[in-house]
Amino acid sequence: MKASDRDLPEIPFQRLPGAESQDRPLKELFSSKYRKLGKAYQPRTKHKTSEGVALYTNRLFLETSPYLAQHAHNPVNWYPWGDEAFEKAKELNRPILVSIGYSTCHWCHVMEEESFEDLEVAEMLNRKFICIKVDREERPDVDAVYMAAVQAMTGSGGWPLNVAVTPERKPFWGGTYFPARDGDRGAQYGFLTIIDRISHVFKNAPQDIQRSCDQLTAAIEQHLNPQAGTSMPGPSLLDNAANMYKGAYDSRFGGVQGAPKFPSSLPLGFLLRHYMRTGKHELLEMVVHSLKKMAAGGMYDQVGGGFHRYSTDEEWLVPHFEKMLYDNALLAKAYIEGYQVTKDEGFKDTATEILDYVLREMTADSGAFFSATDADSLNDEGEQEEGYYFTWTPAELKSVVDEKQFELLTKVWGITESGNFEGRNIFFLKKEIPEYAQELGLTPVELKQQLRAIGDLLYKERNKRPLPLRDEKIIVSWNGMMISAFAVIGGLLNKDIYVDAAVKAAEFIDNSMTIEGRLFRSFKDSQLKYKAFLSDYANYIAACLDLFQVTQDEKWLSLAQTHDQTLQVFFEDSENGGFYMTGNDQETLITREKPAYDGALPSGNSICARNLQRLYILTLDVTYKTRFEKLISCFLGKESGGLAGYSEMLSAFELSMVKPVEIVIVTPSSLEEAKPFLNAIKQYFLPQVQVLLTNQKNPRKTLGENIPYLYSHQALEEKTTAYICREGSCQMPTTDLASFDKQLQHLAQTPRQKIA
Repeated sequence: MKASDRDLPEIPFQRLPGAESQDRPLKELFSSKYRKLGKAYQPRTKHKTSEGVALYTNRLFLETSPYLAQHAHNPVNWYPWGDEAFEKAKELNRPILVSIGYSTCHWCHVMEEESFEDLEVAEMLNRKFICIKVDREERPDVDAVYMAAVQAMTGSGGWPLNVAVTPERKPFWGGTYFPARDGDRGAQYGFLTIIDRISHVFKNAPQDIQRSCDQLTAAIEQHLNPQAGTSMPGPSLLDNAANMYKGAYDSRFGGVQGAPKFPSSLPLGFLLRHYMRTGKHELLEMVVHSLKKMAAGGMYDQVGGGFHRYSTDEEWLVPHFEKMLYDNALLAKAYIEGYQVTKDEGFKDTATEILDYVLREMTADSGAFFSATDADSLNDEGEQEEGYYFTWTPAELKSVVDEKQFELLTKVWGITESGNFEGRNIFFLKKEIPEYAQELGLTPVELKQQLRAIGDLLYKERNKRPLPLRDEKIIVSWNGMMISAFAVIGGLLNKDIYVDAAVKAAEFIDNSMTIEGRLFRSFKDSQLKYKAFLSDYANYIAACLDLFQVTQDEKWLSLAQTHDQTLQVFFEDSENGGFYMTGNDQETLITREKPAYDGALPSGNSICARNLQRLYILTLDVTYKTRFEKLISCFLGKESGGLAGYSEMLSAFELSMVKPVEIVIVTPSSLEEAKPFLNAIKQYFLPQVQVLLTNQKNPRKTLGENIPYLYSHQALEEKTTAYICREGSCQMPTTDLASFDKQLQHLAQTPRQKIA
């Protein structure tokens, strides 16, 4: 025995209430993990010895998911998702509780504390059920199936998601959060009563269980894999969608009317693109107003940068305080597009502040990006409290800033003695910075500088508080979104630090999350988990295409094409169009979902639609175009279905209403000579454009093999020459930067030529 092992306190391995004793091999695995973690390990449970060692340990202790690890010392006999649990349920003839959530979910924490840490609840679960915990971020396929079941049963869903299923994995009951006991939080029935009744029905009324399973299985199939459309829709679909969003728009606070308010509820990208094609100025006003209101509200971290997940009210004031990587990736791109169209410097500042926050707080040493941070953190009494880390009392502020700075905070960021959130203050702006600057006799730049200086002081001070938990899983899909944000914004603003960050993260995925050409979904503690899903491939392909546009390194175009080929072979529905969430060599669930719903995250099919468009523009390979049209026909080529569920796909379809544009820039000798022309392109919002660089002296032979038309472009008179082409048919080439700029103006400001 090592000396360090002797220093470790004795591990009790107390029997989980109501459960069988754990076998010796399992206890040996637990002991090995304890030794690896060492004395510094702090188990997350209220059930501990006087030395701080957990009384209870279940199989989740051996998992890498931060969410599963949070439940590793519950007295519940949790299993991870897998055959072992279902075989045990068959052996004992028990129902299975599948409980799904994620590490930064506030109500998941509440239910853990109230029910899964409760010895009476644990005893009943362990005696009457087999219990499985699932991290929805690692297994979106499992989450989608059981979420569809709960929505069919109750009309709504959310997390924690709790579902009772048979040993054949078919659901027959489900819901979201439940308090532990009857009467708690005003509930008629608590979790204890509910699980007791479920167990009774399972044992005594199997015919009722079978009937419920059959009905829910049919509902799940219909919801996750609806009947495909058969023809391409027309442009009227896009007009109808724009009018629908206009009808739901909140003209006072931006976004969609009502609360809670999610940024994704109003598809800013679609509205911008529809405005660019149609010239409907009210759509631009909707986008601009919404972007300003979101960035001014408490949903935006005025001190540290980055957005919280959503606003609990209609004003964007009080957020749900968790921060998600994907939200910030999508919003960073929304703000930089707003800047491209309007030249509003505030939008550019918000976009760069988001990326600076991610570099500072959400980036691993490997260069990849972490998943999320929690809404809750420890307060001064050592108790978990939502939003405590991000909020302030006047006394706390006065201990950090001087009197003049405090007066400025009070005026601009709305500080009051009573606060606006449980006696504390969330920073927000009631008016725009130029208005405050005028009142204070400052320029907007001067006011921003003063606020930034104060913000830096407060940021350093709040980091002395216990930090919110950070989920350090690396998820390919979300990393793909953030890589795209860094690449696009870095390229547009000529910020190498952002482009370098994008390249480093993308290389980590290529080198460390890919085995024999297949991506894996999640990376944590040097372990890969689960073959990648559709959204992982789709967003990584998009990231590779964005990196190719910015760096012109053909490696990224080649990777995009390679992973698209994987989608073709393993995921694509070649008959009806579109892609399944899972590959044909992955675990078979009740049904194989073909995801199209664009909610907080865009669906994999929506991202694939845009990827296929871009690959067609770059290569002019008509098979990409054919697959794109088949995908759009599948999801949008049918009369039924709410358009709000296809917001990102509408954005891709919007771009298909115009002929795509390739800009080919040929230099005499070095690609560096193209910079003035590239900088000219960056002055405009041109989502329909893909750019290719080559040079006369050293033609890009490998790239030319993929893009044969590249060879037909020459540098005229030994000068850098730009060609603006539509599907291979080019305008008169130009070597004159001013003439090129006029051509770009025409592309950006004139309703573009429709496809006949």
